[in-house]
Amino acid sequence: MQKGMHTDTERCLRAVRSKDARFDGWFFTAVLTTGIYCRPSCPVVPPKPENMVFHPSAAACQQAGFRACKRCRPDTGPGSPEWNHRADLVARAMRLIADGVVDREGVPGLAARLGYSTRQVERQLLAELGAGPLALARAQRARTARLLIETTALPMARIAFAAGFSSVRTFNDTVREVFALSPSDLRTRAPKDNPGTTPGTLSLRLPFRAPLNPDNLFGHLAATAVPGVEEWLPHSLEGVGGTPTGTYRRTLRLPYGHGIVALTPHPDHIGCRLTLGDPRDLPVAISRCRRLLDLDADPVAVDDQLRTDPVLAPLVDKAPGRRVPRTVDEAEFAVRAVLGQQVSTAAARTHAARLVAAHGEPVDDPEGGLTHLFPSPGALAALDPDTLAMPRTRRATFTTLVRRLADGDLHLGVGSDWSDTRARLLALPGFGPWTADVIAMRALGDPDAFLPTDLGVRRAARDLGLPSTPAALTARAAGWRPWRAYAVQYLWATDSHPINFLPVQEPVRRRRAGR
Repeated sequence: MQKGMHTDTERCLRAVRSKDARFDGWFFTAVLTTGIYCRPSCPVVPPKPENMVFHPSAAACQQAGFRACKRCRPDTGPGSPEWNHRADLVARAMRLIADGVVDREGVPGLAARLGYSTRQVERQLLAELGAGPLALARAQRARTARLLIETTALPMARIAFAAGFSSVRTFNDTVREVFALSPSDLRTRAPKDNPGTTPGTLSLRLPFRAPLNPDNLFGHLAATAVPGVEEWLPHSLEGVGGTPTGTYRRTLRLPYGHGIVALTPHPDHIGCRLTLGDPRDLPVAISRCRRLLDLDADPVAVDDQLRTDPVLAPLVDKAPGRRVPRTVDEAEFAVRAVLGQQVSTAAARTHAARLVAAHGEPVDDPEGGLTHLFPSPGALAALDPDTLAMPRTRRATFTTLVRRLADGDLHLGVGSDWSDTRARLLALPGFGPWTADVIAMRALGDPDAFLPTDLGVRRAARDLGLPSTPAALTARAAGWRPWRAYAVQYLWATDSHPINFLPVQEPVRRRRAGR
């Protein structure tokens, strides 16, 4: 698969005929005779080839006058993996649009974050996606509106403004145009047993491209969870062979307030339960949860590339579909990366928990396990450095980082330029390649970030017969590009460290931060 797949008619036709869900999100099929657009995996009988045209985005289909299919619901599929593995203007713009920047700051705000003029941004998005930033944001608002209509009992007027529409009339017109149903009809057709009717809480399914191996993904989040901000609640063993399951919960700092999310892996989706202080944060919360779990990745493309190395091939075949555990807050992760320099996972958690208890913002958790938001850069920049229980050099690294983040001199976000940001990080005192690259991998989302100096990577390389010196291993890893971050996950998984396994002990609440 590659950039601009919608222009390859023969490949698109083969994908539609095979109904392969791996292609969902890469392109959309618009049917001239019915005026609808579908996912490639739509279960209906494919139309004749001469009646199909292909578009790169749902927004482009809507701009061309097509409405969403009621069978395959193309608005509920996984997003294009293009926006996660590319670092160009269009990819950065799409990540920012998904994070709600256009709705909050308009197209000028989007352009300013990207460092381009509004005209340049509009031209490039239109050329590649067939729609400009306003149309792409409108398509996202429509998806959000549908989700709120179907999973909550909120009045339609509240849904309209929560989804980002400027008026109820625009909301009604858009829903009718995109889904060929009125908002009331959408609610009537929704399943009656939906569990997300508790005020402020929504339950939904996050789709992904199979396969997805949850072990290292949720294992990493559970093993590094900061008390008060995150927790892992194991479930009883279930399924054939007693497969361990559980739920990862954490607090979220969002544009309009805070939230709490619970994420549970299932064979064909991730269960997501969101409690939000302000429903306007729904699209951003979903986007950040998908990013945290790397759900828009194309595991087949990744694994096929890594299998070309005879040393990695057995690791991939044993447990395919590993994702890169990422973050919902880039600044938070950077702080935690510094706290984790040259210390154990347990020690890093202890340092982070102390910061949370002393400087985090308290939140109410109906389930009682979570107590705080992770401290903001501004709060951390105001603390007394002498209170930090760490060596003087790391203290200087920490204080410099949080001050740069708080002042806006250093920006970490979904729209960041990976190479430029990595260079800025390396210019900070105490920032070596490992710290910069782990932030690039897990906070910025660079799929090619590599950790040749990481102890676990070097140990795995030695045991597998790969070069173990950083320079030689980097040279060998050239064949893994552009997926070296995923290769790191497979190398890490050769170890018995807790990050590689779902916890199976009985659920025990972690001690509340500050107690």
